[in-house]
Amino acid sequence: MENHIFHLQYAMDTFYFLVCGALVMWMAAGFAMLEAGLVRSKNTTEILTKNAALYAISCIMYLICGYLIMYDGTWFLSGIREVDVEGVLADFATREGGFEGASVYSGASDFFFQVVFVATAMSIVSGAVAERMKLWAFLAFAVVMTGFIYPLEGSWTWGGADVFGMFSLADLGFSDFAGSGIVHMAGATAALSGVMFLGSRHGKYDSRGTVRAMPGANMPLATVGTFILWMGWFGFNGGSVLKMGDIGNAHAVALVFLNTNAAAAGGAVAALVVAKLMYGKADLTMLLNGALAGLVTITAEPLTPTPLLATLFGGIGGVLVVYSVRFLDRVRIDDPVGAISVHGTCGLLGLLLVPVTNESATFLGQCAGAATIFAWVFSASSVVWYLLKAVIGIRVSREDEYMGMDIVDCGIDAYPEFTRSIP
Repeated sequence: MENHIFHLQYAMDTFYFLVCGALVMWMAAGFAMLEAGLVRSKNTTEILTKNAALYAISCIMYLICGYLIMYDGTWFLSGIREVDVEGVLADFATREGGFEGASVYSGASDFFFQVVFVATAMSIVSGAVAERMKLWAFLAFAVVMTGFIYPLEGSWTWGGADVFGMFSLADLGFSDFAGSGIVHMAGATAALSGVMFLGSRHGKYDSRGTVRAMPGANMPLATVGTFILWMGWFGFNGGSVLKMGDIGNAHAVALVFLNTNAAAAGGAVAALVVAKLMYGKADLTMLLNGALAGLVTITAEPLTPTPLLATLFGGIGGVLVVYSVRFLDRVRIDDPVGAISVHGTCGLLGLLLVPVTNESATFLGQCAGAATIFAWVFSASSVVWYLLKAVIGIRVSREDEYMGMDIVDCGIDAYPEFTRSIP
């Protein structure tokens, strides 16, 4: 009888893992729509090309070497084969807690769930460097980021390896439930490095320090992208419970879903109110980024807070993202979509809030983890950006930037009926 229960639990947990992975994969569409809406129309096709290509590159590089680096996973090297049912049963039966205490799902589903996280980290970079980076330089960076930079920092955190063999983040009390730091802050750190090497878009700042607004081309598209991301985040955080084939974990999944939604709502409302107070207008872009800021903030620990506390945490993220966007503009860090503020600033916030509700995490451990992630990703990314800049160049010419990346890189207008006459 116990074997039959295990078979059912294994099937449910694997299916749940795969569905959550598919939800996270759908976030690629959310990033594409959000970024396409927030860039100018002459750069729409190129940003869509980047998002589609980076997802494919992420899947290939993580399969070739990323998963192996991050988890020492070798199951896929031998190809598809039959599952050793008796071996799996014997393995889980001898574990502490038996069937109830084990995370029961197939290795293939684990790989699929992890690879869509890699693509999420890389998607963050694409929006921050939009409108002035060479397409092929960006894709070359994606190869290194998804195949080496992200998997190595992931091995020190979720993978449990010591940082360069020196110290263990887990022993220091570091905890990041679904990746506020491991995924979001890492992606934002790589983006920050890229933006610093690139410089700002021409005309964004004048000699007196005045910031010139460069509005996105399609606010409906940006709003749809945000709702897609909001929905995909249920898989992002909910799937990180890792299983739901028993009463305790099913309850945990439901609570993670509830807290994730609450934090997004808190972030959206808080950002809208702050934007109104600061600018006198209900700024849609700040509302959208506020929702995403709340989602990023709660991602580090969506299980232990109460729903009201999750709403408060998301609200803090929503307030912080408005001030972060403003600060980065003041120091001339040009981020067309606010990705560094949403995923970097609020990713760090999420890590620092974990010890408030999770007694197993320590503030020292969270700071050590954040510093390790930032130092590694920033330094490694800077080396790659520097080499790309020296070898092939990473920025388009002033003339190409003025013309728009759609024509320069892709040869296709996203909205041809609005830019040229129809015969």
